[in-house]
Parts: sequence; C-alpha cells; structure tokens
Amino acid sequence: MKPYVISHMNASVDGRILGSRWRPAENRMAGLFERLHDQLGGGSWLIGRVTGSEYAKAKSYPYPDRTGQTYPREAWFARRDAAAYGIALDAEGKIAWGRSDIGGDPIVVVLTRRVSDAHLAGLRQDGVSYIFAGEQELDLGLALEILNRELGIERLLLEGGGGSNGSFLRAGLIDEISVAICPAVDGSKGAPSLFDSGDKDAGVAAPIRSMTLASSEVLEGGVVWLRYRLQNG
Repeated sequence: MKPYVISHMNASVDGRILGSRWRPAENRMAGLFERLHDQLGGGSWLIGRVTGSEYAKAKSYPYPDRTGQTYPREAWFARRDAAAYGIALDAEGKIAWGRSDIGGDPIVVVLTRRVSDAHLAGLRQDGVSYIFAGEQELDLGLALEILNRELGIERLLLEGGGGSNGSFLRAGLIDEISVAICPAVDGSKGAPSLFDSGDKDAGVAAPIRSMTLASSEVLEGGVVWLRYRLQNG
C-alpha cells in the first residue's frame, strides 16, 4: 500500500515556482499556499532536499564527520504518534537539521543506505526520524510503502521543489495535481518549474494515461486553482 499523493504547488502563468522571481511582485500571493494546503485537508507532507535545506537550523554547525557508533540500516523513529509529519528526501544525508520538527510536524528523513553513521548519529541527536529506501539511489515507491506501513500515512501532500515533483511524476506515484496559477510571470530560461528533471532523466516520459479535471476555482486576485486526478500505468 502507498499513500494517496497530491502534488500541491503555486505557479506563475508560465509554470515557474520560485516566487521571488515573479513579476509583478505583488502577485506572489503571500499565504495562499498554506491556505490551500489546509483546504486540501493538511496532514503529512513531503519536500525534496533543496527545499528541506531551507528549513535547516544547523547550517553553521554541521554534523560531525565521524562517530564511534555503528547503526543498523533500518528505520528509526523518534515519534510515531504525530497527527502529521514533515518528510524530506535526503539521499546522501546532506542536511544537518538542528531541529526535530517543522511547524510542529516531526521531521522524517528518507535516506539511502550509503549515508554515514556520523550523519545518523546527528539525526538521532536532533530527534529526527529516518527511513531507508534504496542502496545508492532513492526508491520513491518503497519510501511511500514504508511511510504507510510504519507511520500509517494514507494521504501525502507532495510540495516540491520541482526536482522531487518530477521524480514522483516519472515514477507514476502522483494521484492528483493541485496547482494554483497566480497572475504573474517569471519569463526566465532555466527557472525552477512545477516538474523538473536532471540531464539523466530528461528524456524519461511520465507514465500518465489520463488527467481528469476534478475542480477549478477562481480565487481572489485572479488566482485560478486547478485540481486534476491522474491515472498512471
């Protein structure tokens, strides 16, 4: 079993997601993303490494390079009783968190088995839960199965950035897309978009068989909120 995955993002008219680049600047719609997150039902959410790094408090004090401890490569949970979790992909173990939660939601990190014992020691010290999904590269399907089995997560909001969104899309793991199109443009080549890829997987097509419009709503300020249900396979 895997959770029902909703990709939820704000975007400019040209599909870009870095609001600081949008013009006119006043149309970035502060607070809109969080408000729609709540309207979607809230709950557990997932972000990629780049977005996760923005929440880290230990940037100036990284985890130690080595430890005398050896840890088994198996899931470790500081908490199992939360109403919602903030989940971050960090395949190589690059984020030193310096915190155990984001907005009250306990952090759960998705790692590969190549992460060092020193990094695991740092996560445990911070009270950050972690799971393993893959040897050298992340297996996103496996990660979802573990989150469902171990933490009972049945519904998950996938909230970027574009690289992680694109990886889930190409893996056929997104059940619904929620996108709020804001009346602004970016207009720059190479700007982050809703669904991105690296050079290695740029030619990999997403296995989407159909997209059905579930709802459309015009919000204040000219924002258009679209929701599509996807059929993969």
